[in-house]
Amino acid sequence: MLYWQLLSAWLLAACQAPISFSISGPGTPSPTVLISTDGTSRPLDRWLMLATGVELRYEHWKGPSGNEDTIMIARFDPRHIALRVLYSPSTPHFISDWLKEEKGALAVINGGYFNDQGEATGLVVSDGQVYGTSYSGFGGMLYVDGQGAIHLRSLSQYPYSPGEQLQQATQSSPMLVLPGGKRTQFNADASSNRRTVVALDKEGRLLFIISPDAAFSLDEFDDLLLASDLNIDVALNLDGGSSTGMYLNAGSQRFGVDSLTPVPIALVLQPR
Repeated sequence: MLYWQLLSAWLLAACQAPISFSISGPGTPSPTVLISTDGTSRPLDRWLMLATGVELRYEHWKGPSGNEDTIMIARFDPRHIALRVLYSPSTPHFISDWLKEEKGALAVINGGYFNDQGEATGLVVSDGQVYGTSYSGFGGMLYVDGQGAIHLRSLSQYPYSPGEQLQQATQSSPMLVLPGGKRTQFNADASSNRRTVVALDKEGRLLFIISPDAAFSLDEFDDLLLASDLNIDVALNLDGGSSTGMYLNAGSQRFGVDSLTPVPIALVLQPR
């Protein structure tokens, strides 16, 4: 990874949100602190409480190929948050713009895959309205059931039924981790790219995870997820590359990285 390219990306984000990043240069130790614009330094690998049930953490990950990136991880207690899926094929937005539109949102991240017309390649459920067609025999689905509970499941293990009463849903592929923390096998090219992952840990907390630099292949990133201390129970790959983006609100501050292109599917968290 080119550290100064990453530094430039984070400083660009800082122009939109009051946050900057302390990044090491080539040949220097890994970064260890997050620097706020008020001059306050915080440990890079510690959870920061942004709101009730909302935590943020940055970690420096290094793959077996030697590629490195600073990973942004958000963790949410489902007792204190509500998940919505936003879908707008005709008017996609950058992640930063989705955040501006959703007043009071705690967090926004990009969703699943879409085609050149902005239409989801799998099923989307937005506020009870169903769009598209479910994947069959592959991929996974993040969804909110009729009682408001958040779930993440493999569609090969538990196919979608049109009779399901879902409030929200997005589908993507591949599943990276099956329930119980079991590594999956999948066919993916070995190219490195920006990554977006949604997961549930073994305590039932929701995780949004992004790798903002094109540092890891999907296989590498899957291995790094399971080697981390995030205690992941189940995980799904979301759309990556230029779609990858996540922002969190923390009062007067915003933390995050914007997508490089507008996206028609966004996952938004609101306080309960």
